[in-house]
Amino acid sequence: MDMHGNRANSLSTRRQTTRSVRAGAFTLLEVITSLAILALASSSVLLVIQRCMATAANSAFHTVAFEMARENMEMLLASETLSEQVEYGTSDRYPNITWRTVVEAFSEPVAGQMWLRAVCSAEYTDPTGETQTVELVHWITTLTDQQAEELLDDEDLDALAAEQLLDTLEDAAEYAGVDADTIGQWMENGLLTTADGAFIRHNLDIYVRSRGNPTDEEKDLQVDSIAALALVRQEATGQGDPESDAPAGSSGVDPATGLRYDELEKMEVPEVMELLRSRRN
Repeated sequence: MDMHGNRANSLSTRRQTTRSVRAGAFTLLEVITSLAILALASSSVLLVIQRCMATAANSAFHTVAFEMARENMEMLLASETLSEQVEYGTSDRYPNITWRTVVEAFSEPVAGQMWLRAVCSAEYTDPTGETQTVELVHWITTLTDQQAEELLDDEDLDALAAEQLLDTLEDAAEYAGVDADTIGQWMENGLLTTADGAFIRHNLDIYVRSRGNPTDEEKDLQVDSIAALALVRQEATGQGDPESDAPAGSSGVDPATGLRYDELEKMEVPEVMELLRSRRN
C-alpha cells in the first residue's frame, strides 16, 4: 500500500508541475498577435517621425530662402542708383535653392503713376518634391515722366506720342465725334489729360466706348502720360494679352455697340459714333 501511495503522489506532483508550466507560457497565436500590434505601433511612430523630419527640413529651407531674398532686397535698397535689371543665381551652400532679382518700371493702374519696383524671390524643392517660392516685393519710388522716358526707347515714344496726343479741346472733340462741351463734361467725369493739358486718344477711346459714363474699373485703365501708356502696352505684350486694357464685357464684346473690341479698334471714331446713333434710334 505504501508503494502504491508513493507512486500516486509522484504522478500527482508531475501533473501539477506540467499544468503550472503550461499556465505560465505563451501560445503561438498570442505571440503572433503581439508582434502584429507592435509592428502597427512602430509604423505609426515611424510615420510621425518622418513627417516631423520633413516639416523641419521644409522649415529650414524656407528660412534660408527667405534670408536669401531679404539679403538681395537689402542690397538693392542700399544701392545709390538703380536701373531695370534681371539677375538670378544659385545658393553656394544650398544648390537646390535658386534666387532671382528683378527691378522693373510699371504703371500703377489706380492713380496712373509710374513706379520703380523691386521683386526678390527664392525657390526651393520641398521634401515632397513640390517647388516652393518665397517672394518679397518693394515699391521703391515713383518715376517722373523724364525718368520713365529714359527707360524706354526714344523713337518708340515719339511715334506713340504722334499717334496718341491731341493738343487742343477741338481736336479731341473731332476725334471723339462729339462737341467741345461734351469733352468738358467728360473731364468733369474723370477724363485724364497729360501734365500740359494734352488729350490722349487711349483715354478718349474709353469714354467713347462707354458713351461718356465709364465704370471705375474702366477709368483706372487711363494714363496721364505717353510713357505710362508705353509701359501699359509693354506689360500687356509681355503677358500675351494685347486686349488687357479693354473694358470688361461679355466674351470680349462691347455692350454699347455689340461688336468685339478688336473690331472696334479697326474702326474710325466717326464710324463708331454713327453706329451708336443708329443703335439709339
